Amino acid sequence: MTEPADKPVGRIRFMDQQRVNLDGFAVEDPDLGLIALRSPHDPEPGLVISGGRVVEMDGVAEQDFDSLDAYIARHGLDLSVAAEVMALPDTELARRAVRPDVPRAEVIRLCAGATPAKLARVLALLRPAELMMAMTKLRGRRTPSNQAHVTNRLDDPLLLAADSATAAAFGFREIETTVPVLADAPSNAVACLVGAAVGSQGVLIQCSVEEALELELGMRGLTSYAETVSLYGTEPVFTDGDDTPWSKAFLTSAYASRGMKMRVSSGAGAEVLMAGAEGKSMLYLEARCIALARAIGAQGVQNGGIDGASVAGSVPCGLRELMAENVMVMMRNLESCSGNDALMSESDMRRTSRTLPIVLAGSDFVFSGFGSIQRYDNMFGPSNFNAEDIDDFLAMQRDWGIDGGLRTVPADEIGELRRYAAQACRAVYQHLGLADFTDDHLERAVDAAGSKDLGETDTLAVLSAAHAIREGGLTVVDIVAALDETGYEAEAEAIMEMTRARLSGDYLQTAAIFDEQLKVLSLVTDPNDYAGPGTGYVPPPARQAEIDAIRQVRGVEDLRRSQSALAVPGLLRPVGAASAGTSSRDVVIGVSPALGVDVWQCLSGLSVADVLREVLAGLEEEGCAGRVVRFPATVDLGQIGLAAARLSGSGIAIGLQGKGTALIHRRDLAPLANLELYSVAPSVTLELYRLLGANAGRHAKGATPDPARNPYSDEAIEARYHTTVIALMELERARVVPGAGPVELSLEGLL
Repeated sequence: MTEPADKPVGRIRFMDQQRVNLDGFAVEDPDLGLIALRSPHDPEPGLVISGGRVVEMDGVAEQDFDSLDAYIARHGLDLSVAAEVMALPDTELARRAVRPDVPRAEVIRLCAGATPAKLARVLALLRPAELMMAMTKLRGRRTPSNQAHVTNRLDDPLLLAADSATAAAFGFREIETTVPVLADAPSNAVACLVGAAVGSQGVLIQCSVEEALELELGMRGLTSYAETVSLYGTEPVFTDGDDTPWSKAFLTSAYASRGMKMRVSSGAGAEVLMAGAEGKSMLYLEARCIALARAIGAQGVQNGGIDGASVAGSVPCGLRELMAENVMVMMRNLESCSGNDALMSESDMRRTSRTLPIVLAGSDFVFSGFGSIQRYDNMFGPSNFNAEDIDDFLAMQRDWGIDGGLRTVPADEIGELRRYAAQACRAVYQHLGLADFTDDHLERAVDAAGSKDLGETDTLAVLSAAHAIREGGLTVVDIVAALDETGYEAEAEAIMEMTRARLSGDYLQTAAIFDEQLKVLSLVTDPNDYAGPGTGYVPPPARQAEIDAIRQVRGVEDLRRSQSALAVPGLLRPVGAASAGTSSRDVVIGVSPALGVDVWQCLSGLSVADVLREVLAGLEEEGCAGRVVRFPATVDLGQIGLAAARLSGSGIAIGLQGKGTALIHRRDLAPLANLELYSVAPSVTLELYRLLGANAGRHAKGATPDPARNPYSDEAIEARYHTTVIALMELERARVVPGAGPVELSLEGLL
């Protein structure tokens, strides 16, 4: 029966099954706003000033200004440089943004007077590598940092505390939580506050909820920053939420006046999703948001698509646009919390391509929420990177020698921190009469990889605790007192010190974080000084050592220890100098210097003893007798195999290295011209080693062998095993004795 003619061939069916095809890709449509960088409906840049007043901006006369235009024109432009920057050709301003020899301060000075359309046009000119150069120079804070999402679908306080301690230990300097149930917010804030204090000093906490409640939590000292004040690039979308630029400015001031660090949130795709893009490009609409953010006095912007990142990612140059948004924030001299949080693709390659340029360039915050918990527990929706990706991210930092803000933490230390954080949180809740948690619940929270590991929990207990926190008017002082009175004096003092540091107001500077000594790093105290090669931020030696020390690294001594634990004394006892065989059924198995001395397990995980037994059994099946000879003078498998063949009565031999690589050789061949080679040692099975012995026997008899076929594998054999191969070969070379003759080995230990 033939397949339907319209059915795609197997190659296309296979391609259709790949995860990238779960993503949505849109036809570029300027009328819908489905265009990343330049829409035919974007206005031409322009600015007319009369009597110190903007009377026309980007082609719109003052009498036709909407609320965004009006606010930006009155409060968002430095008119003292406006004429200068607007007269600059777009390419010239773009080059100044990229060139290392143009100081950051000069670019910032000029951009303060540029209209949204001007900056959108300039950023659209920058290619990906140029965006990276611009970001490297223009970010506000010299030292990069990172933000974590810590949430779970149950709002479980002990799990939140354990996960916050974990995130803080990994190096995240901000922890953002949110809730599936709004009323749980006070409980989440307290749990994260306690947990973060266990993991590291100086970590900022946010509970992302409705703005009034978020402000209340901050005023009580339970949280320390906010970033959920949303801006939009068109007036209809803005006013759908009953907001205006003036109301957002008032709210921004309310946060700042009460000592809370505050960013606004915007990003490409929001207006498209709400059918309010008015035919404009995503970059132009975001340029309006960023100009407005500067005008209302926000410290920074969380942008780069955020929830609409997949919208931008669906159109040509979409990822380029997302990064351009972040660079534009930096050009306005604001903190950039790169909106690298929303999962914009199900393709691991696309997710990485979204993230890598930002990590390489460095940002004030590389992620506006790296999901330090598992994807299913992220109540913001899965992040672009999540707990599943932490090891990958740590390896990326190490690969490039760059600082993405994270570090490796030993497994035993993570376990201790999680237990201590969960215990501290339980003690606070019990002391304040909020909730009681059983020992079993605590143990589950400590060990849990996510909330699914908690089993059945009492969700009403969380709701009740949150209600008690809010209605009881509990503040950070109450939490500190509870910690102190329950024996957690160090954590009480850490939170108290953090509260005192917040009251000083220094962390309200743009791009501010606390380091682990509560020193404020910001645009003011830690300004970016990149001016080309040899300048700017480079991880200090101690930090570079943290970056390099991922938990998977192994050295020769690690391998030596693991191999020695598998040693079998007397397995291959030397019995004297090896001599040439005389029987036509004699087949020599030549082994490398360290096999059965320092190397007892091959790359496949098979023991040296089992490998040799199978090879000998294969020879025996063909009526041949095998003997094992060590060749101490070389580690070269071709030379070992050839030398063994010249000792073999049949002229046929098997060569075997400690890593498991094996071959069949014949005495009249060149060293590299073997009869059969097992080169992919990790994939060789006992059955294949037995076949190798059998085939060697068939060659010895003059019969026809049955060549082995490489087993199927899509594993990165080289990436997984090459470092082990290097260590194994070092063990082998350490046993080389130049000029030493071959040594016959006893087979008694194999019987």
